[in-house]
Amino acid sequence: MNVMNRLLCGAALGLAVSVSSFGAWAETPANMLVIAHRIDDITTLDPAESFEFAGSDVSRNVYGRLVYLDPADLSAGYKPDLAESWEVSEDGMTITFTMREGVKFHSGNPVRAEDAAFSLQRAVILNKTPAFILTQFGFTPENVAETIKAEGNKLIITTDKKYATSFVLNCLTATIGGIVDMELVMANEVDGDMGNTWLKTNSAGSGPYTLGSWKPNESVTLVSNPDYYGGAPAMERVIVRHVIESASQRLLLERGDIDIARNLNPEDIAGVMEMDGLKVEDELKGRLMYIALNGNHPVLSKPEVRQAFKYLIDYEGMQNSFLKGQYTIHQNFLPATYLGASDENPFSLNIEKAKALLAEAGVEGLEIEAGVREAQERIEIAQSLQNTLAQAGIKLNITVGTAKQILGRFRARDLDVYLGAWGPDYPDPQTNAGTFAYNPDNSDAANATGLLAWRTAWNPGDLTEKTAAAVTETDRDTRIKMYQDIQAEFRETSPFAIMFQQIEQSALQENVMNFSTGQAVTSAAYWQVTK
Repeated sequence: MNVMNRLLCGAALGLAVSVSSFGAWAETPANMLVIAHRIDDITTLDPAESFEFAGSDVSRNVYGRLVYLDPADLSAGYKPDLAESWEVSEDGMTITFTMREGVKFHSGNPVRAEDAAFSLQRAVILNKTPAFILTQFGFTPENVAETIKAEGNKLIITTDKKYATSFVLNCLTATIGGIVDMELVMANEVDGDMGNTWLKTNSAGSGPYTLGSWKPNESVTLVSNPDYYGGAPAMERVIVRHVIESASQRLLLERGDIDIARNLNPEDIAGVMEMDGLKVEDELKGRLMYIALNGNHPVLSKPEVRQAFKYLIDYEGMQNSFLKGQYTIHQNFLPATYLGASDENPFSLNIEKAKALLAEAGVEGLEIEAGVREAQERIEIAQSLQNTLAQAGIKLNITVGTAKQILGRFRARDLDVYLGAWGPDYPDPQTNAGTFAYNPDNSDAANATGLLAWRTAWNPGDLTEKTAAAVTETDRDTRIKMYQDIQAEFRETSPFAIMFQQIEQSALQENVMNFSTGQAVTSAAYWQVTK
């Protein structure tokens, strides 16, 4: 069996790994990065549609954007990428980007302003789940040809009103901001889909890597782009293997079959820290763990029941046991480090208070279903919740499935309770406020699947207007106060119980340098890695 086949061997994909399953070789090749990670949430690789964690990792490495976040200097915010510079009009509504000269797509086609205009227009017209990131600026399928257009080497974007320039640029660092090769994409158009079907499993980018292959629930392979304008990456090939179990990932790491294990539980992390040749790196992520109650459920929609659930979560017990070192209690929709973040955590396990709230709502006995992704820590959180809910007379039935299955039902408003994670799309408070606390049209017909408030069938009332106002506020201190006030009201009234913020612990071979999972912006960068 050659090296590549051995790396892609399916024996350990989500199953317990036996030592005899693998050849006896000590380390991965010097020019190859091999990662064990859960990637079953990938549903598409089209940047106009991709809206899952593992998919954003792929996109960040395959597609250039007008501006990007430098993994080596995230504190600096956005930096020039495919646009080398930009100017803002006096009224603050128009941004004119000057495209970088000499950059080519993986196909060899030049990256032009026309490609940038097409990519953003396409995302608005297709109107897939992440489209709201762009449409919040007033872009519609009807006006996008005029509001986003190319003139020579310039891309001109005109918003519906004045926004903070930093907010607009931060949004363009999101996955949906990926610039695609218009000629290649449209050559693969089928029935007017603007290449969407083809781009689900292919790439048309200009980034440091091109897509080698994606095998759902098995692996993603990226191949280096030797013509990348920033210089060819040291890792000529990156293979991300889908391995569910922590014990399996740890064994692969200890045997040298992988370079990085991204989903080890606290026990396995402790074991790795005691081993020579391995190391552990911590990063505070923007990712939040939460539960959401379906507003269409006649009982779960009651305000008292929503409150009761927030007192039926053993926050400290979970943080100090099976989540130790990897999650910290956080009960607000803005992660720590974000503008406007709050450190108020008013809820704790209180069975008697929850019982009183349920009695006030007239609830005596309740049986509901919770959808949970097949991931160890999420299943354990669900089991803890199952136990504490039972003490208040609520029977929680846990349905475990792949990320695609569970997310599909959540987005269809088909679960009583959803237990999942949310990560910011761009480094601005609106990235979370605009999905947790904003829902201007709660009807089924709106199909606003990008909004968590819509997925839970919740009308946030005045929070929608307050969130819309906060995004146009230009005074920094005033904006901070607005987001903190929104979160205070949200904590008390929403159908969400936000529980934890993630501290991602990656276990690595000692020779792996400069690996970043993206910190608060969630996406990993492979092009800076060396061995």
